[in-house]
Amino acid sequence: MSEGMERAQVKGSESGDSSVAGPGSPESLLYDPPSILEPIDVARLFPRVQPLEVELGCGDATFLVEYAAMHPERNFLGIERLLGRIRKLDKKGRRLGLTNLRGIRIECGYFLQYLLPPGSVSVFHIYFPDPWPKKKHRRNRLIQPRFPALAHAALVPGGRVYLRTDDPDYFAQMREVFAAAPVFRPVETPPELLALQTDFEREFRARGIPTLYAAYERD
Repeated sequence: MSEGMERAQVKGSESGDSSVAGPGSPESLLYDPPSILEPIDVARLFPRVQPLEVELGCGDATFLVEYAAMHPERNFLGIERLLGRIRKLDKKGRRLGLTNLRGIRIECGYFLQYLLPPGSVSVFHIYFPDPWPKKKHRRNRLIQPRFPALAHAALVPGGRVYLRTDDPDYFAQMREVFAAAPVFRPVETPPELLALQTDFEREFRARGIPTLYAAYERD
């Protein structure tokens, strides 16, 4: 789930194969923003106005599709820059007939900073973002000192950020970044959420690599 900040990679989505659509699902779950310079109109993405949860770097959408199916009373938006992965969200979601799920192919940092309206998100999920392990590349990490301010602006009061990683160094940076942001406080991750694994998490656990969790709530 690489999160580089190259503006050249900011691009709208492309449709998947509509032949796998389930009952009641739209032709495509992928949304192509009409502009990459103005915030999106979140109300246009879903048939019902409901609390919105966003996964920044949704991978093959293993987690998000399952979670969206469990919670029809919420809307879910997956953000992923790689076309092959976002197409999997489309295919899986339409197969289940989900109407509360959408995906956008775009770079996560750019989306967060420029395309999310203020106070439009109830929860951010950020699971196993690219750790950029080389010291000279760490500036490319999604969770940077400016991240809490951007997340705070997009979240509703009491909104949350859920984090997972397998990289101890990145996890330490995540905790330092949020510890320095007084507008957030640490909270527990709900057991229901912990029980759902991403595609990366299943691979890591099979290899004996533990998952590191953190969660924060805005004021």
